[in-house]
Amino acid sequence: MKRKTLKKTPASEAPRLSLEQIDQLWVLLKDVDSIELKLTVPAEEHRATITGLPLDPVEAEPRQVFFFDTPDLALYQAGVVVRARRIPGGRADTVVKLRPVVPAELPDTLRHSGSFKVEVDIVPGGDVCSGSLKGKADGDEVRAVAAGAMKLSKLLTKEQRAFYREHAPSAIALDSLSLLGPTFALKSVFTPKQLGRKMVAEMWLYPDGSRLLELSTQSTPLEAGGASSQLRAYLAGQGIEISGVQQTKTKIALEFYAGQLKAQALEKPARRRAAAKPR
Repeated sequence: MKRKTLKKTPASEAPRLSLEQIDQLWVLLKDVDSIELKLTVPAEEHRATITGLPLDPVEAEPRQVFFFDTPDLALYQAGVVVRARRIPGGRADTVVKLRPVVPAELPDTLRHSGSFKVEVDIVPGGDVCSGSLKGKADGDEVRAVAAGAMKLSKLLTKEQRAFYREHAPSAIALDSLSLLGPTFALKSVFTPKQLGRKMVAEMWLYPDGSRLLELSTQSTPLEAGGASSQLRAYLAGQGIEISGVQQTKTKIALEFYAGQLKAQALEKPARRRAAAKPR
């Protein structure tokens, strides 16, 4: 699946929020649980970025990420994301995410749930507020769902299933969703001395050999402005260039695997016609 070539922009000159976006963001901040500052690094800068940052690739934590949606991504277009993730030690987690959300409009019962989190992701030039309802799972259960031996509804918690029913299109049943993935990922956590703040580097590897590298750091709502400036200054000081156009890991992964499903659907009739021809 071909990717568009993104124009590179030095981190210090990356697209910034407009005044209107800043005003909207400040309205959101008082009602969110955390802020995550994110940026993607273009493929041609991956090696230099990994070399320039104080991280050890050998110590990176492996993960397997599974998304569930319709082949035409109707769930994602409706603002709902369903994901499962396997992590070392036989553990796994699940999430049903809704985005965008307006925190003030969410019911108190949901906001008070220990499994629910409201977070704002800030990327150069924009932001999105999401609400995530998380659950714990067993790694073998995720594998069973991926293999078709277990229903997706059995993997999610009762609270997650109710959340899905409330926000997903009524015509899209949870157990009718297609598997998108898995994507193999490597997560590395490090704290640059110059920044004094924990950072995360995630490398997502796709079956066609392409990859995505995302850098991120978290902050409290009150620290968001200062943290963003510090991050820009740090990356600029390391000579790290980022994409002027930013896309989330989720969007890229969903579009990649939806493209695979579409290609497979087109291949099946061709194979049947070839098999039906007399020899």
